[in-house]
Amino acid sequence: MRRFSQRGHLVTLSEINITPLLDLAFVLLIIFVITTPLLEKGLDLKLPRASGVPDKTINPHNIRTVDISNTGVYVLDKRRMNLAQVIAQLAYEYRNNPDLIVYIRADADGPYRNVAALLDGCQHNGITRYSLRTQPIQ
Repeated sequence: MRRFSQRGHLVTLSEINITPLLDLAFVLLIIFVITTPLLEKGLDLKLPRASGVPDKTINPHNIRTVDISNTGVYVLDKRRMNLAQVIAQLAYEYRNNPDLIVYIRADADGPYRNVAALLDGCQHNGITRYSLRTQPIQ
């Protein structure tokens, strides 16, 4: 009895089926489109109103922004951290860049103790250049 083998009839594919690749690309695109706005969302703060002089030209690489919500949530450059982590990160960056300026954006309705705790931690680490950010009066 003779067996029929498929070895003699191997066919090489000259085309690659890209349908699964396109499906994967579209799924990744949808995931990125949905998650990107969520990652860029900071804290919703109601800054106090004040009149002041506009900032001088400052190198943006020297600025670190700390947001403080009215519930005591700290966010350093859009990363949520606790107070100890914020102070440790600022101290590390200050050692590497002595021109560091800390922008503090605190909610107008939040307790002042949150701002005072951050300022105290900055001063203990030698950081004396900071700016309390406000919303301009219109």
